[in-house]
Amino acid sequence: MTENAPSSPRTPQCLVRPGSRTWRCAPPPAEVRDFHAALPGHSPTPLTELPALAAELGVGRVLVKDESSRLGLPAFKALGASWAVHRVLAERAASGEEPGPVTLVTATDGNHGRAVARTARLLGQRAHVFVPQGVRPRAVAAIAAERATVTEVAGAYDEAVRLAAEAAAARPDAVLVQDTAWAGYERIPGWIVEGYSTLCAEIDEQLTEGGHATGPDLVAVPVGVGSLAQAVVTHYRSRPSGRAPALLSVEPEAAACVLESLGLGEPVSVSTGETTMAGLNCGTPSSIAWPFLRDGLDAAVAVTDLDSAVAADDLAALGVSSGPCGAASLAGVRVVLGGEGGEERRTALGLDASSVVVLLSTEGTAANPRGTGGHRTGGE
Repeated sequence: MTENAPSSPRTPQCLVRPGSRTWRCAPPPAEVRDFHAALPGHSPTPLTELPALAAELGVGRVLVKDESSRLGLPAFKALGASWAVHRVLAERAASGEEPGPVTLVTATDGNHGRAVARTARLLGQRAHVFVPQGVRPRAVAAIAAERATVTEVAGAYDEAVRLAAEAAAARPDAVLVQDTAWAGYERIPGWIVEGYSTLCAEIDEQLTEGGHATGPDLVAVPVGVGSLAQAVVTHYRSRPSGRAPALLSVEPEAAACVLESLGLGEPVSVSTGETTMAGLNCGTPSSIAWPFLRDGLDAAVAVTDLDSAVAADDLAALGVSSGPCGAASLAGVRVVLGGEGGEERRTALGLDASSVVVLLSTEGTAANPRGTGGHRTGGE
């Protein structure tokens, strides 16, 4: 695989933080896994072993959690949207609110908005999705095809989120279902994070079935606002005993808000640039994710669009459909374990020739085709 790697060496934007594996938190609700298992058409996504990557990276095994088809959509986002909407509707019913359909409002560039719209359509609800400037026509069309109302915003993602929140607040029959949190809006994003826990539970089951019940030694997760990373940290840091894996966050160099925040020790917003890793192009960590990222991540790295493109091509050659965001996990591990300082970082993360590495590939090529320019898609 290495013949395709970028040839020009550079100093990686990387941070390794010893001690995070000793931090512990409460586990996610156990009922989330059963909820997803009962959904029509649900089945666990593949955990595909790729020996060629293990040989390249100098580890024992590399496995890719392939989210290119999750509940009929080309990304993992339906896990969070379906659980959150389930909780929203159950609470409304229990409170005695009007039984008629509600409007689920959100802002997105694609994957999250489409997942909310799909969930609304299947449950007989309505959806109103705000999309920022620069969203690809195919992404807008896919959301509209789920019978959602789509409002295109002449501004960036943060502006779309603001307008979505205002629209939801203006109507008693509307609920904001946003996958990032801020002060005063944290409960529903928390449910979305809980929904993502099914992905991690499946990895445990699949590794056990494959003869590795002790779990992974390193998990690499693409990061936008940090909601998926929060779910990953919660899963692996809520175990009372046993080996804890190293956890690595991977972001685009154009939008490395988590890496920057970890370096400063407090959450900060960064100015974002263009990137093909559209779903990761986020400038501010989610408020509920930040404490988990701060205390539970072992390392963070930023990668280039070229890093991601090469990784996506290599995964495709090995039979895994991965868009730029999904392939970022492989790109990040390559940067961390290779080049100048790679051996020191490998040692700090506790990795050796027998280690098991799990890469989260959060989307397939159908979710975010490369070569179309980058913006946000609702941020892992």
